[in-house]
Amino acid sequence: MRVEVSIDIDAPVDRVWGIITDIKNSAQHISAIEKIEVLKTPKSGLVDFKWKETRKLWGKEATEVMWITDVVDGESYRTRAESHGSIYQSGLSVSKHGDETQLTQFFEGEAVSLGAKVMNALTGWMLKGSLKKTIQKDLEDIKLAAENQD
Repeated sequence: MRVEVSIDIDAPVDRVWGIITDIKNSAQHISAIEKIEVLKTPKSGLVDFKWKETRKLWGKEATEVMWITDVVDGESYRTRAESHGSIYQSGLSVSKHGDETQLTQFFEGEAVSLGAKVMNALTGWMLKGSLKKTIQKDLEDIKLAAENQD
């Protein structure tokens, strides 16, 4: 399953990039995130930055360990998480879009275990719409933070 959502933000690319890469403080910008615990900080750059994120997801508290796998500095990064028999990858990217910045997030999940494959077949189609709304809300929160930062 893959979901991708974009939003235009009336702020410079570098400001939006600064917000989305300030993961340790993301609970200040994204309303669904309750807590961030940094587990590993690389000596330089963002690759291998690892954290535990606790957020409200569909009315319940959910905690996942994630890490950054790839970065194109100033443009995009990808993350990975593994839990409940699945591999989850997501990414955020910024690009100049006219006078604004376009922020895009994708999320994809791959069921690996038999149990996860069965659950995905039964409920995956229902989760896609909810997941899209969740990502949209996160992007709206980032937009608000970027446009009100001066």
